[in-house]
Amino acid sequence: MWPPPSNSADKMVPVTRLVAVAIDKDRGSQIALKWATDNLLIKGQTVILVHVRLKQSGSGSPMSSPWPNHASEAGDEIGDDPQLKELFLPLRVLCTRKDIQRHEVVLDETDVTKALIDFTRANAIDMLVLGATNKGNIFRFKAKDVPASILKNAPDFCTVYVIHKGKISTTRAASRPPPSSQLRNQILLQASIKYNNTVEQNSLQSTTSTRSSFSANSRPGSEPSPRSSRLSDAAFKSPFTSRRGPNGRAYDISPPDTDISFVSSRRSVDVFPTFADSFDSGPTPPRLSGISDLDYQGFDSWNLGRKSVDVLSPIDFTASPENDKGFAPQNMDDVETEMRRLKQELKQTMDMYSTACKEALTAREKAKELQRWKLEEQRRLEEARITEETALALAEKEKAKSKAALEHAEAAQRIAELESQKRITAEMKALKETEEKGRAIQADCRYRKYTIEEIELSTEYFAQSRKIGEGGYGPVYKCNLDHTPCAVKVLRPDATHGRSQFNQEVEILSCIRHPNMVLLLGACPEYGCLVYEYMSNGSLEDRLYQHGKTPPLSWQHRFRIVAEIGTSLLFLHQTKPEPLVHRDLKPANILLDRNFVSKISDVGLARLVPPSVADTVTQYRMTSTAGTFCYIDPEYQQTGMLGVKSDIYSLGIIFLQVLTAKPAMGLSHHVARAIVQGTFADMLDPSVPDWPYEEALSLAKISLRCAELRRKDRPDLGKDVLPELNKLRDLAEDSYSVPYSRHSPSPSQVSISKEDLSYNTSSTSSMGR
Repeated sequence: MWPPPSNSADKMVPVTRLVAVAIDKDRGSQIALKWATDNLLIKGQTVILVHVRLKQSGSGSPMSSPWPNHASEAGDEIGDDPQLKELFLPLRVLCTRKDIQRHEVVLDETDVTKALIDFTRANAIDMLVLGATNKGNIFRFKAKDVPASILKNAPDFCTVYVIHKGKISTTRAASRPPPSSQLRNQILLQASIKYNNTVEQNSLQSTTSTRSSFSANSRPGSEPSPRSSRLSDAAFKSPFTSRRGPNGRAYDISPPDTDISFVSSRRSVDVFPTFADSFDSGPTPPRLSGISDLDYQGFDSWNLGRKSVDVLSPIDFTASPENDKGFAPQNMDDVETEMRRLKQELKQTMDMYSTACKEALTAREKAKELQRWKLEEQRRLEEARITEETALALAEKEKAKSKAALEHAEAAQRIAELESQKRITAEMKALKETEEKGRAIQADCRYRKYTIEEIELSTEYFAQSRKIGEGGYGPVYKCNLDHTPCAVKVLRPDATHGRSQFNQEVEILSCIRHPNMVLLLGACPEYGCLVYEYMSNGSLEDRLYQHGKTPPLSWQHRFRIVAEIGTSLLFLHQTKPEPLVHRDLKPANILLDRNFVSKISDVGLARLVPPSVADTVTQYRMTSTAGTFCYIDPEYQQTGMLGVKSDIYSLGIIFLQVLTAKPAMGLSHHVARAIVQGTFADMLDPSVPDWPYEEALSLAKISLRCAELRRKDRPDLGKDVLPELNKLRDLAEDSYSVPYSRHSPSPSQVSISKEDLSYNTSSTSSMGR
């Protein structure tokens, strides 16, 4: 086997500096790179080859690059560009021969000096090497001051060398250490990793070489070959030393001064490429290639005779005239035989070396696996210990919680007993307070409670002759209670929401008193009976349409009635603590007494709204709408948003009906068109011949404002509408010249004639609506 070669990696040190060489098309670039590899770089170190490709000013480069100064890593680009490939090829060969790693960069700039300085500054280059031509300029660039500019403007952390004919022409030393950069960190990290791998491989290689030598020489049943015995000799004499030339001088083949390193699996070197060919035309000599990441060191150049010969060049056996004369043909057979034997031994040695390497790698993997298993076992033991400690701590905590829970349960039991005693006492006290409250309510009742027997006797057990009307709520009967004419409204059993309307009406009418609100005399809550004062002139609807052939209302009564309706409605809207919205205001729910005083009735659908809502936006959300179709606020009907101005819309429609005595359907549209066309006089009720036109027109206009579709366009009842209505009432009172008794029964009439009774029977049917 071959002697252990000199390992150049033993002399390697970690790379801590970054070297860049500026290159161009002339020979100065190769000279500069060769000088750098001989003086600045060591084997395995990375050198940056920087080429500046000039471009026209103002024209964009076709390449986009990741460098700050438009640099690009030139790997793929050089393969596409023949000029760049031709430029970098000899430099690559030189780096490969010197075992130097390279990093190729192409800069596209218009200014060479600026490009090199910016690249040096951006990537924290330690040393920049420039090659000079015979004329003293760098790369024959157009700018004559490129060397001086770079020496003057280069960063202070970069050392600059200008090389001319293989020697330093000019230099400038750095004044501070370089900063950090992405490229610098990347290259230094790769160099550090390679250095560590090389140290590890050298250690492994020395171990396996010793093992291979021992196993080859101690193989049982075999004699050590002459070649093996000669390998142990310090002088490393080959079998050629036993041969002598014609001059009597032996061929001395000594260990070489240079070596061939098999760096990677992609590189292979032929052993004896021309030596074997000179003596053997048979099979091609074996080729050695790198295995894994290990570098095979060896096959140094030999000394043939007294001359040093590289194995990569043919061995010259005609080095002297003596050799030419003494090298007999019979010795050629011996040389050929010796070479074949050496080849066979070399092959066996390399096979054993490869096997040893594989065994070493396998042993290392097993050691790593054992180490991982050991660490895993330690981790499991640590986890088990931690789990045990956690379980113990949890048990202690649960024990403490159990003790605290027992104490808490005992305290809770004592508290529960005390609470039970307090609850019994509170229940007894509440029961007593309820009884007292019930007695107080009975004593403070705002209306009289009638028994069903009293109502049945007064209505002759709800006889049909006593029935004066029928509504959605139920039938209405006329009777006498406490020697007073009354109207009794009876809740129908199957009436929808009848009980809620009954309670609502009782609650509202029992709490309010107003001269223009129907007076609630009493009720029978158990059977849903309401007792009202009797309104002898029926509803406003009956009088406007002259049901029962009653005489028409004069314009004085109409102006007074609209003022009274506005006053009573404002009273509802100003109730405390919350405003009250009627929701079903219409002529059928406005009743007239014997003096034609109007009173609002049927407040069963009324709703309370929050005062803040009524005072500000006058809107309140309800779940469903209620009321009569033509009188319902359109916005309330569409959105369910209820407010006090919902009643203002109904009030406007009623006022238009008072003026025209026409149905409510589309009435506002007809009146507005008549006013625009100047035919408003034709819209007035023809049964009243002496209408004051201006006042009627004023009332119609304010009624149309009240009947606007949008609430925000409707006027305020107290500020805008009621002052106008009061003016109309004052006009009506001033214009009374003939008592109304000439056209209707006397207001002071106490008894009711048979004819009036028949009229009232048909006119009061609206009380249940």
